[in-house]
Amino acid sequence: MLAGVGLLTALSLWTRPSPGPLDFAVAALSVAAALLQLWRPVAGALAATVLAVLSPVATPAATVGALQAAWRARFRTALAVAAAGIGAHLLQWAWHPHPTLDFDWWTILVVIAYGALLGWGALARSHRELVMSLRQRARRAETEQGRRVAEARAAERRGLAREMHDVLANRLSLIATHAGALEFRPDAPPEKVAMAAGVVRDGVHQALEELRQVITLLREDEATAASGPPPTLADLHGLIEATRQTGQPVRLELDIPGEALPPSIARTAYRVLQEGLTNARKHAAGHQVDVALTGGPGTGLTIELGNPLPAPGTAPAVPGSGLGLVGLTERVRLAGGELDHHGGEGRFRLRARLPWPT
Repeated sequence: MLAGVGLLTALSLWTRPSPGPLDFAVAALSVAAALLQLWRPVAGALAATVLAVLSPVATPAATVGALQAAWRARFRTALAVAAAGIGAHLLQWAWHPHPTLDFDWWTILVVIAYGALLGWGALARSHRELVMSLRQRARRAETEQGRRVAEARAAERRGLAREMHDVLANRLSLIATHAGALEFRPDAPPEKVAMAAGVVRDGVHQALEELRQVITLLREDEATAASGPPPTLADLHGLIEATRQTGQPVRLELDIPGEALPPSIARTAYRVLQEGLTNARKHAAGHQVDVALTGGPGTGLTIELGNPLPAPGTAPAVPGSGLGLVGLTERVRLAGGELDHHGGEGRFRLRARLPWPT
């Protein structure tokens, strides 16, 4: 820009009929004013505008200054600089009238030129602000993406904890129950001891297998994980029978069609029943657990479990994290259902309702 202003200033000085010392001085000062516009666009533009009153050789610096002010300053400031430039060039015609243009045409030409410079600079300023805004949005989007990635990782860790609890808590509580029987009944008949030891051994093997399945599912992608076979009614019966083998009476009320449960609710139903039976063994060991599964296609599946509340101050038979029902509530909610649990009148009740499409 500075080189262009200097070249135009030299050309204006060369085309003067008889340049005097004032013209040379104005030419030098106008180049200095153009240099000032690099740091102070408004001040440099006004300085060149004042010089344009004295000599036409300052016109290139004054017009470039108006463009710089429109590009880098506020619109009101740029408008004031343009108005000052128009006034300066009208005074310039009074000092140095143009030989081929009368005052009216000179005024029209000056106003059009400064209007074009003002519009051009404002358009460039708007474009620059738009680019800066898009860059800021890109930075914010990148930051937001980083936050979402961090949240997704945290959610994955929470999901891993819930999955480990759902899969292993039931199996390990069975093992703890039978191991406790071996500890407190050393005088039991050999066949009972052998049976309990076999249950512990099978439970450990099954727990390891379930742990392996959980790790496998976590490593696979979602489509592969979803392709695993969902639990069936036989699996639900097996879960109840395993609880009965620990000495926990379970009364089952089953009122659902004989057809297989949809995969969308079978897994969640299995986890609800698993968590409910686990809590019953922890807090109501040896007491009867009432289990009811009712519903059908179009009406939904309802799972209800009830067991006596433990006596005040009684510690759980098997220690736990206390997060099982929290994770279960979220799992049921994500499946489109509702879960409610409360204690009252000496009993703890767990009720889950899951959608069952027609």
